[in-house]
Amino acid sequence: MAESRSLFGFEFKRKQIETNKKPVSFTPDNEDGAYEISPTGGYFGQYMDLNGDQYKNDKDLIMKYRSVATYPEVDMAIEDICNEAITDENGVIAKLNLDNLDQADKVKDLIQDEFQRILNLTNFSATAYDTFRRWYIDGRLFFHVIINPNKTEAGILELRQIDPTKIRKIKETEKVKDPKTGADLVREVAEYYLYQDDAMTNSGEGLKINTDAIIQVNSGMLNEERNKVVGYLNKALKPINQLSMMEDSLVIYRISRAPERRIFYIDVGNLPKGKAEEYLNNTMNRYRNKIVYDPTTGNLKDEKIHRNIMEDFWLPRREGGRGTEIDTLPGGANLGEIEDIQYFQQKLYRSLNIPMSRLTEADAFSVGRSSEITRDELKFQKFIDRIRNKFSTLFYEALKRQLILKKIIVPSDWVNIREQIAVEYSRDNYYAELKDAEILRERIEMLQMMDEYIGSFWSKDWVRRNILKLDDEMIKQIAKDNKDDPVDDDFINPDLSNSAI
Repeated sequence: MAESRSLFGFEFKRKQIETNKKPVSFTPDNEDGAYEISPTGGYFGQYMDLNGDQYKNDKDLIMKYRSVATYPEVDMAIEDICNEAITDENGVIAKLNLDNLDQADKVKDLIQDEFQRILNLTNFSATAYDTFRRWYIDGRLFFHVIINPNKTEAGILELRQIDPTKIRKIKETEKVKDPKTGADLVREVAEYYLYQDDAMTNSGEGLKINTDAIIQVNSGMLNEERNKVVGYLNKALKPINQLSMMEDSLVIYRISRAPERRIFYIDVGNLPKGKAEEYLNNTMNRYRNKIVYDPTTGNLKDEKIHRNIMEDFWLPRREGGRGTEIDTLPGGANLGEIEDIQYFQQKLYRSLNIPMSRLTEADAFSVGRSSEITRDELKFQKFIDRIRNKFSTLFYEALKRQLILKKIIVPSDWVNIREQIAVEYSRDNYYAELKDAEILRERIEMLQMMDEYIGSFWSKDWVRRNILKLDDEMIKQIAKDNKDDPVDDDFINPDLSNSAI
């Protein structure tokens, strides 16, 4: 299938494996959210119903995420997440750690240079926050890798971001039925990306692009059927709808029940029914309020065509009554209670993995000892680390293409290299210093408690290595600076036991 199709972009040449064209496997998992089609065309439609809303494709879902992100509560949560994930430390946001890479220093230097090139291509130092925020909201990012086909050794010339509503991955699966069991088995799978400038449809018309020419970074989260990529805001769809409805109903209730309403008993005497109703309406139109609530804007306005939510009651009273009378209905009680609103706010924050302590703005921020750090904050930090690692797919995929294009490595080398490198993100300097200071304080306190036993039960070198966590270079420097306190023999021969004297 793939050999007969001409696609836009470039493709790395891979070794051709001879096959006997027999069924080889079951249908592969669709973990990248690709749209599956048959070789003859015709998309297997994707349809979702989330919380009563219908989303037929990725575009509908992405537009819903973007709409939800405009809510103040969700926007504040996204700000917290992005601020924690993207931190600028002296102009460095992300760096490549090659300490575990088993390669020559020359190769490491080349990889570091190309990684810096990738950062420059994405203008990451200036656009890191915006790029990360877009990825978090949409749940996916797409970049078009632009190269010079006549000079591939120059590497990547541009990484052009693509609107995720205009591109999707297509998977052509050729299936055959097992003659014995009737199960669908896969003979061949061909993948490519389809770019459509207009709104996405189920037609296969569009620009077909090789997978190597596109970098896709998704959230890694799938729906229940594990055939559709969803975003991090997917869990917040239902809570935000509930919160929005509760807030609107609360406003309407407060406005309608807060004021005291009046009951007008209008004496109509012996007037006929028609005359009595006309007299009552004339009196009512003369004195009634015209203020209504607009749920779209949240404002109060005067519109006669709308039903008045503060409508007074006008009742006719016949002869023999007590005449015209005005009575008062008291306003609603307990109007200051908002426990239900707070409940749904907390539910929304839980869906976004935000600690509950951040919901209360009045709470003072503590920068004390680690014992004061809540479990929610620890869980939140682990969540940030996970989404950072997922976002790093952008750098890994771009670096892979760059190294292969410049012939620094071959495609088969990347599997081992990928396991030995890591993208590290900067953390907040202030809090990092507080953490280091606390660790040092704990070590010194432990050292003070052990002081009288050093030299009798534990050697100085053992204490330096296991309590103070000093490395060899630091120990050598201490011995050099303090000639009266040379290092122990254990340091000269580290293989010797540091057991008690």
